Amino acid sequence: MTTLTGTSGAALAVANPWSLVPPLGNLDAYITAVNRMPLLTAEQERDCARQLRENGDLEAASQLILSHLRLVVSVSRQYLGYGLPQGDLIQEGNVGLMKAVKRFDPEQGVRLVSYALHWIKAEIHEYILKNWRMVKVATTKAQRKLFFNLRSMKQGFKAESADGGTHRETLSEQEIEVMARELNVKREDVIEMETRLSGGDVALEPAPGDDGEEHFGPIAYLADASHEPTVMLEHRQRDRLASDGLSAALEVLDPRSRRIVQERWLKVNDDNTGGMTLHELAAEYGVSAERIRQIEVAALKKMKLALAEYA
Repeated sequence: MTTLTGTSGAALAVANPWSLVPPLGNLDAYITAVNRMPLLTAEQERDCARQLRENGDLEAASQLILSHLRLVVSVSRQYLGYGLPQGDLIQEGNVGLMKAVKRFDPEQGVRLVSYALHWIKAEIHEYILKNWRMVKVATTKAQRKLFFNLRSMKQGFKAESADGGTHRETLSEQEIEVMARELNVKREDVIEMETRLSGGDVALEPAPGDDGEEHFGPIAYLADASHEPTVMLEHRQRDRLASDGLSAALEVLDPRSRRIVQERWLKVNDDNTGGMTLHELAAEYGVSAERIRQIEVAALKKMKLALAEYA
């Protein structure tokens, strides 16, 4: 078994360092195991980092990662208030730790624990923003800053209010100004983020009631039925019949029947009135109004059969 020994610390085994991590599924065992892993001295850390940068030594990278897993566990505890599993927070933090190890420069005179902290928090922040709620609540830099600071600052304001004998759920104008100044954001951003965080999630589909009655949720009025496939096909078929189908149906009529249908059903004057009346058509063709009506009925039947065949 190979080891790397520093001048001021015990040797750290690296032949198979990941064997120290227990199988997945038991978070308590994992935390206990990583807390028992030995820490690297400053000299050991520099040696490992140099071996990684100069030679791509993966064993050195493993030592750097394993010795800082407890840091990820510690940071993850700070974000348990968002209701996400700690195991997932630790997993994302470990990704940030590995990114930090890959980019760490030992010649800068900074310990890896200080450098990795930023990367660990960044990965956890990104995970929380994507998974805390279905709808994103923070997208800009100012919104992210408010998302992770508004809750703690608001708790501080509540504590001060409790000492003074008053209690409020919302921020006062003075508290909004203080928060905006300390975080270097606009007061409008503070108000908007407080509104977003204070609103709870709403289930799209309601839970069944105990009384057996049907309940309605937002899904009932959020759904856009006009874009359902069956509705779209119906609209397309109707448009096709209204254009090409109607033209084909008119072609099966004789000229007189076609003109009667067009005047009675398809013609619209400038004053939004229809075409000629039965009596006007009867006078033009020298027949009775009843005869015009009979011709119209027969023509519509022919068109209906033609449209059925066209469809």
